[in-house]
Amino acid sequence: MYHIAVVEDEKICSVQVQQFLDQYQEENNVRFKVTVFEAATQILESYEPLYDMILMDIDMPGINGMDAADQIRQTDQDVVIVFITNIASFAIRGYEVGAMDFVVKPITYYNFSTRLARALKRSRSREPRQIILTLADGVKKLEVGQIYYVEVQNRMLHYYTQEGVFAVRGTMQSVQQMLEAYSFAKCNHWYMVNLRHVSEVKKNTVVVGEYELEISRRNRTPFLKALTEYVGGYR
Repeated sequence: MYHIAVVEDEKICSVQVQQFLDQYQEENNVRFKVTVFEAATQILESYEPLYDMILMDIDMPGINGMDAADQIRQTDQDVVIVFITNIASFAIRGYEVGAMDFVVKPITYYNFSTRLARALKRSRSREPRQIILTLADGVKKLEVGQIYYVEVQNRMLHYYTQEGVFAVRGTMQSVQQMLEAYSFAKCNHWYMVNLRHVSEVKKNTVVVGEYELEISRRNRTPFLKALTEYVGGYR
């Protein structure tokens, strides 16, 4: 089940979005828990990262949707934000606050459902995805989202994470099979990169967190394809 917030001050538009969500559920055999807010201030009050997706109007009295998204991003980097707007020129700033897409008013079901499908593919469950590392002095439970990249050296896997570096025995093939489902991709023979932490690609290198890694000629095309699909919401 996906938890979706609808933030829309226009009653007619809010009802229409809810009806489109109901229709999409029936047609695609998915289930939504929908929470409706009539103003950005309501969702910002004691905000917690509970939502998989936020469908938010931009032009609202008080705090507009763009400023609300900026505040949400300070505590929630993962929620998928889709703006509902009649002002397409907001698009550039929208991407600055991590908006994935825009639905332009007046809304049609085809346009809405197409963008909703993309957003659902991008959305991640709030349940943490964890792996267990068998270390020399014990075991370590590690959330996948904390991993920047994995490096293989002499049959040892080095996990570079937000908590530090952890080394375990293993092969690149084994870690690739385990992490590909979580949007990781090889940039060369030695590195498996978490695409969510990629901030820049510069010629033959990729910036991952505070690290800069080489992209090999052999892996360049599939790596960039994986990154493009991830950013575009196909994973």
